[in-house]
Parts: sequence; C-alpha cells; structure tokens
Amino acid sequence: MLRADIVRHFPSIDHAILRATLAREIPEKDLLTLIDRIIASGAGVLDDEYDMAYFSGDDLLAACRPRGLPIGNLTSQFWSNCYLHSFDQFVTRELGCRAYLRYVDDFALFSDSKRELWSWKRAIVERLARLRLTIHEGPAQVVPVNSGIPWLGFVVFPTHRRVKARKVRGATRRLSARLDDYLAGRMSFAEFDASVKGWVNHVRYADTWGLRRHVFSGLRFRMTPKDALGAARP
Repeated sequence: MLRADIVRHFPSIDHAILRATLAREIPEKDLLTLIDRIIASGAGVLDDEYDMAYFSGDDLLAACRPRGLPIGNLTSQFWSNCYLHSFDQFVTRELGCRAYLRYVDDFALFSDSKRELWSWKRAIVERLARLRLTIHEGPAQVVPVNSGIPWLGFVVFPTHRRVKARKVRGATRRLSARLDDYLAGRMSFAEFDASVKGWVNHVRYADTWGLRRHVFSGLRFRMTPKDALGAARP
C-alpha cells in the first residue's frame, strides 16, 4: 500500500488551473462569470498557510499566481474534487491502479508489488506537479496493509478497525471538560449527553466496545432531578 496526502491542499489550489478545469465542462458565460467572482474571493485568504513551492518552468512571478479556496465554502469542497478529477483518472486509468481511495487530499493506492508502488509514487509526484501540488514526502511510504491504514481518524486493518490514539486522548479531554461544565452548572445534562452520543456515534464504526467502557469508567457524574425530568421527556 502507498498512502500519501497533499501539502496544504486548499491553500495550494491554483485559480487559473481550477478555472480552466471548470470551463471545460461549463459553456455558459454568465455562469463562468459567477464562478470567476467566487474563485477570486479566495485570493490571499489562506496565504498564511501556504509555503511557496516552485515547479519546472516557473519564474519569480509564479509567487504572484492567485491561489487558495476558503475551506468553509461548499463550492470549495466540490471544486476540490473537480480539481483532482484528472489526477483520479490518471491513477486508475494510466497507472492502472485497481484499488484506489481518495478523500479530499488523502489518498491510498494498493498493489501486491512494492516495486510497482514505488514507481507509482514517482509518477504521482510528477503528475501532481502539473496541478501545482506536492505531497508530504515523509508519510508517503510503501507499507504492508497489515500494519494498518490511518484513514479519517481510524486505523484500518484487514480484520478490524481502531480509533487513532491521538483521537482517543483528545476525546477523553473534551468529554472530561464537558463533564466539569455539567457538574458546575455551566451545561445542561442534555448538552453533555449530546456530546457523549456524538462521540459514540463516531467511534462505533471501529472495534471500540472495550475502549468506550474504559473512557466512560473515568466519567463519574450525577443527574439532577430537573435534568432527569428533562431527559425523560420525548
């Protein structure tokens, strides 16, 4: 397996490349005018998060190319996939990878051949350069799937899934803080209960029965009569 992620994906999206990508599928001039305004609104928004990267053929003016999409915009999420669509097609069709995953800027390729995976990595770096994107070289390594695939807050193994230890520590701190707020009267039981259920709903997709028992064993709280009455109402 080769797993990699793109460096500063949203801050790195090049406006000229994105506009050309969308224009190939959208012939309406008035719609393109609106798209231009939305794209332009992202110029400079994420400059503090972008480290300048130069590519073959660049001159010093490359640093002035408008780039970046606001992460909170719904168009940004969709256009990010449009931006990387050609990359997806390259991986599946030109490289011939039959097992490929991508979620936003994280992606993984699978093969039974280490040599093939390393070859794919070199090709991927070259292809992403056309989109003015780079990958984190350190994490982009060829590893056996038995060692686990870090993916969306989980570590996926061939036979089971676990929650990342860092995520568990963070959730434990947040739940403890919310428990303190509840006991101090700064939060209702319903609000605290919603936080607990939200975390459970997330981690239930992994093998976490023992983990949940361990985390909740450290959360000792009492429900006031008023909260108990409120919790019982439909």
